[in-house]
Amino acid sequence: MKNFNIATRQHQHVSILDISGELDAHTASQLENALKSLIDEDNYAIVVNCTGLEYIASAGLGVFMAYIEDVRNLGGDIKLTNMNDRVYNVFDLLGFPSLYDILEDEQEALERFSN
Repeated sequence: MKNFNIATRQHQHVSILDISGELDAHTASQLENALKSLIDEDNYAIVVNCTGLEYIASAGLGVFMAYIEDVRNLGGDIKLTNMNDRVYNVFDLLGFPSLYDILEDEQEALERFSN
């Protein structure tokens, strides 16, 4: 089994998902379930902190693609933070920086939600 973990925490009205390990076809459903739970609970301001994320495959990217439109239609957003270069390069290759707010650190993302 691949090593992948998600922890959820709250900062005021923003939900933060800390993801770590490898996000691929085997682990993508965990991220999908976490995002679905947040949306079901009317949490639409979401920060995904990728500090511990070592690897992302297309299945992981697909989860983000599947939920971003739903969240934005509900008046929220998903912001991604703290990526290492290798993970960022995968997002960049697929044009994600034009679709998503990808920020250096979590604090910056929280500030954008408070404006």
